[in-house]
Amino acid sequence: MLRNLDLTALRSFVAVSDAGGVTRAAGTLNLTQSAVSMQLKRLEDSLNVSLLDRSSRTIALTLTGEQLLGYARSMLKINDEALTRLTATEFEGELRLGVPHDIIYPTIPAVLKRFAADFPRMQVKLISAPTRKLLNMFGRGEVDLILTTEETCGPGGQVLVELPLLWIGALDGVAWRKQPLPVAFCKNCIFRSGVLQALNEDNINWMMAVDSELDNAVEAAVSADLAVHVALKGNLPPQTQVIEHGGLLPSLKPQNINLYVLKTEDAASKSMAEIIQQCYAAPHPKPQLLTA
Repeated sequence: MLRNLDLTALRSFVAVSDAGGVTRAAGTLNLTQSAVSMQLKRLEDSLNVSLLDRSSRTIALTLTGEQLLGYARSMLKINDEALTRLTATEFEGELRLGVPHDIIYPTIPAVLKRFAADFPRMQVKLISAPTRKLLNMFGRGEVDLILTTEETCGPGGQVLVELPLLWIGALDGVAWRKQPLPVAFCKNCIFRSGVLQALNEDNINWMMAVDSELDNAVEAAVSADLAVHVALKGNLPPQTQVIEHGGLLPSLKPQNINLYVLKTEDAASKSMAEIIQQCYAAPHPKPQLLTA
């Protein structure tokens, strides 16, 4: 049967190695010298090996002791990290994360899952709102972290990734071939003014087929092939495809996904930011294409 190593004894073993003797290690650990010696003896007996060379006036590690030392440091590090994350008061309470609707998938579920696993005593409040509203809320201190979609990046923000802005339509749709071009946008969509300007500059007639306050109304219209819309690469709504228009629609400027952190020294906010950065560093899936 597998046996478990005693972490308390391992801590004493590491302390003796670092201090160069039992007496100084006992002082570091706030234990008596006899208590440390007993822990070392118990550890040696459990492994049936000698860990310390006691043949001279100074204590040295045996070859087996040198091997165990690396494992002991790693085990204690993991133990202490787990205790810190699960019991530290800075990882209690609520963290408010703001994300625009159109970039929640595919990345944010993975972010939330990892954060919940690492910090089970923290509650994350996910706030979905357009970029402009999130920036206003952030300025008033109403959210702790926000993600935004912008052409540039504001003061204090960090660009996580730059992504192409793509024309999208229904699966096997034909709405993009119609004249005037039917488009669908929310009133607060950050991409709306730039896309309409690009259409006007290319002298493409268009009509606002859906002008809604709700993202799901726009997505429903596009997936029903009633209109076209735009989306960042890797962030397509369900039942939509990228339109391979062959230059019949204007090229669109790439956009940033930016991260803003209200309190950069806050431990929970810093950990959430690190998880977000790591998740966005992972490859994005390739979008489906709707060809001409």
